[in-house]
Amino acid sequence: MTSGTTPVAGLNGRLEGRFIGLGVTGSIAAFKAVELLRLLSAEGADVSVMMTASATRFVGPLTFAALSRHPVEVDVLELLPDERIGHIVIADSADAIVVAPATAHWLGAMANGLAGDVVTATVLASAAPVVVAPAMDGDMWIHPATQANVTRLRDGFGYTIVAPVLGELASGQSGMGRLADLPAIVDAVVEAVGRGPVRAPEAARRPPLASPAREADLTGRHVVVSAGGTREAIDPVRFIGNRSTGKMGIAVAAAALDRGARVTLVAANLEVAAPAGTTVVRVESTADLRDALLRIAEDGFDALVMAAAVADFRPVSHADHKLERGSGLTLELEPTTDVLAEIARTVDQPRPILVGFAAETGSLDRAADKLRRKGVDLLVANDVAEPGSGFGTDTNRVTIFAADGTRDDLPLLPKRAVAEAILDLVAAALDARDRGGQTGS
Repeated sequence: MTSGTTPVAGLNGRLEGRFIGLGVTGSIAAFKAVELLRLLSAEGADVSVMMTASATRFVGPLTFAALSRHPVEVDVLELLPDERIGHIVIADSADAIVVAPATAHWLGAMANGLAGDVVTATVLASAAPVVVAPAMDGDMWIHPATQANVTRLRDGFGYTIVAPVLGELASGQSGMGRLADLPAIVDAVVEAVGRGPVRAPEAARRPPLASPAREADLTGRHVVVSAGGTREAIDPVRFIGNRSTGKMGIAVAAAALDRGARVTLVAANLEVAAPAGTTVVRVESTADLRDALLRIAEDGFDALVMAAAVADFRPVSHADHKLERGSGLTLELEPTTDVLAEIARTVDQPRPILVGFAAETGSLDRAADKLRRKGVDLLVANDVAEPGSGFGTDTNRVTIFAADGTRDDLPLLPKRAVAEAILDLVAAALDARDRGGQTGS
């Protein structure tokens, strides 16, 4: 093929050079989408996956990311590493989008243009041909509402419907509703694409290739992550707070999930969505955060990453009614509890790995002393006054201090990359702890 020539499908596999978007919704048949991805790739396609929140409860995004080598889209607000909107990039560059399995809920949402998930949003935003392979209980499939939605998608929108087949269903019954055979779905994608020019042959127009998938080195571990800023009430309307958006904590929670951990997210004030698959505990104040963590500690956890920006002071007293506006207001403040230090003193053996954060301005000179005072294993410090490293940014420049006196000075990185670096150390520390327990040292 000469330089600048537009690739045409069919040189090797039937989808050679094509870019296909694969939407996975929350059916138990979601596990079959893994094999569908493999079959599409075997036909030469470059595949990028979108998942609804419920789909992630059947198959983890890490599986699809490892096989597709692209970031998996699970949130309409999520950006790619290059700051483009992920689902829009797929919508604009896909040669075809296939939704398999498609639930009855998704069919209804799509038929009525309700973009409440990343799969629907991508399809709505795209001019590419769409192939839909439903899977559901037999009675759901034959219900007039489902059939009306299917008819609208097929006849009104021009989508290709690969109807379900007769077979054993998740309910244990046999009926019409089982996901169609995967080769039939692949054939429908090939037919939908046709033999026209590839829509977006340039790699730069497609989602970027993901970094090699991390080993699932936190499988079986319970990781607790706190995120967001706590708020200390002045009255029912006003509070003392901070500028934290929760982005760093959310990045840690998402990375821990992808590495196989069971994640509990203790969420203070967040401006970003919690990752699907986490157990979320909502808190408001520092006292709420303390109580929640102590309750969780009773059942045990393997690691705590304390990324929440905890208020250092609170009003000595707060009014139970809105204070009147006047010439001024004087507040008497008192220190809040050092929650992480208390956790470090009270947790039982085997001791979890504890990670603290320190938001500093101008210098990180106090960080090593904070690590010792709090009794933590790792302390992640950053200068929030540095451009690109403060609250609300998508990047961070941190230094990770360890209890053994070592330190890692990281460059300015996306917060997800910072999260991976932190979890690399956490996973290694947990392995070392377990080896020490086995040898009795």
